[in-house]
Amino acid sequence: MDFAYIASTFLRVGAGLGTTLKLFFITILASLPLGFLITLLLRSGITPLRWLAKVFVYLMRSTPLVLQLLFIYFGLPYLPGVGNYFSTMGRFTATIWGFVLNYAAYFAEIFRGGLLAVEAGQYEAAKVLGLTRWQTITRVVFPQMLRVAMPSISNETITLVKDTSLMFTLAVPEVLQFAKSAVSSTGKTFPFVVAGIIYLVMNLAITWLLKAAEKRFDY
Repeated sequence: MDFAYIASTFLRVGAGLGTTLKLFFITILASLPLGFLITLLLRSGITPLRWLAKVFVYLMRSTPLVLQLLFIYFGLPYLPGVGNYFSTMGRFTATIWGFVLNYAAYFAEIFRGGLLAVEAGQYEAAKVLGLTRWQTITRVVFPQMLRVAMPSISNETITLVKDTSLMFTLAVPEVLQFAKSAVSSTGKTFPFVVAGIIYLVMNLAITWLLKAAEKRFDY
């Protein structure tokens, strides 16, 4: 195994890195705020909204992400009445929807746990100070909730890095897809090793960033 083969394998497998990173960042940027919104719905005084949020979280957390991806891409186009709206959905778009909705449900539960850790006295103090409900949430509750939730958010983010390989299910050209293609064409398993190294490096970088973020909130 010479250097030229190793370098070419890294380049070939790494060609899918852009798609992997794109899915990762879109999922994080969309699922975190959506998860917080769902958390607020879980605590809503409007019963139908609260139960709708509970059912959503239950479904997303109780079924495999792979099944959700398959249902979004292959199942939605066959739903009566609305199927036509999903018939032209691309594989990567379906993947984004699946990941965002799935991770939003998990982040919602993480945020809910963080909110439960905020003492009731904090709400009362904010009310005494004349803060509005929105000001109370954004200036008092959210920073304290985030401090408690950061370790769990970090763990879920690291899991997301590994879960991006599930794009393979819908044949989206990402790191694992390119590695499998390289193994099939060369008959060598080294491309899988390269894929593993890429995921390890990604997780190493993200872990370092998350540790820095945790220290930032550990005041």
